Amino acid sequence: MPMSDSFDFSIPDLFTSGTIGPPGQRVFYLQAREGDTLVTLKCEKEQVRVLGEYLGRLLERLSAPASAPGADLALVEPVTPSWIVGSIGVGYDEATDRVVLVIEEAREQEGTETEESDREAEPEAHSETEPEPPEPPEPEEEEEAAADEGDRASGRVHLTRLQVAAFVERARGLVEAGRPTCRLCGRPMNPGGHRCARTNGHGSD
Repeated sequence: MPMSDSFDFSIPDLFTSGTIGPPGQRVFYLQAREGDTLVTLKCEKEQVRVLGEYLGRLLERLSAPASAPGADLALVEPVTPSWIVGSIGVGYDEATDRVVLVIEEAREQEGTETEESDREAEPEAHSETEPEPPEPPEPEEEEEAAADEGDRASGRVHLTRLQVAAFVERARGLVEAGRPTCRLCGRPMNPGGHRCARTNGHGSD
């Protein structure tokens, strides 16, 4: 049964990530299922990478198994995203011995680019002068901001250590399955090559 709003899976039988599309144009998804309820969320490659690495370090602190028994973690059809992931929080519930993921929907302006991207992030510009403090918002602006927060969907997924271990391996495999990197500049290469900065742009994209 598809779902489009907030959800809370306390005993999910599936939590995975997967992609659709060729290397360089892949779209990444997170997927969770509990019983007959399947939720698919569109996300970014970087979110999958960071989540997998963080959960791997968490498992080390919890003395959890380094690997999980083989399981089918392929995306389940239909892959129809309910919403786009904005932020992911991670917690640990000692009472149930489960890792809790808190996933929040992206604001409209945050969810515009979800196709695989290898562009380098530009550093933030910092002014040498201290910025002026922002003007306090008008009451109507505060109400609009609160309404925006309330309109966004969220999800909670409570995972066992074995489910977390399986996701860590899955995430690592997905990230490593992207385009090969150039041995000179370290950037991803398309099938026909790329313009390498270390060779003054010679090559082709």
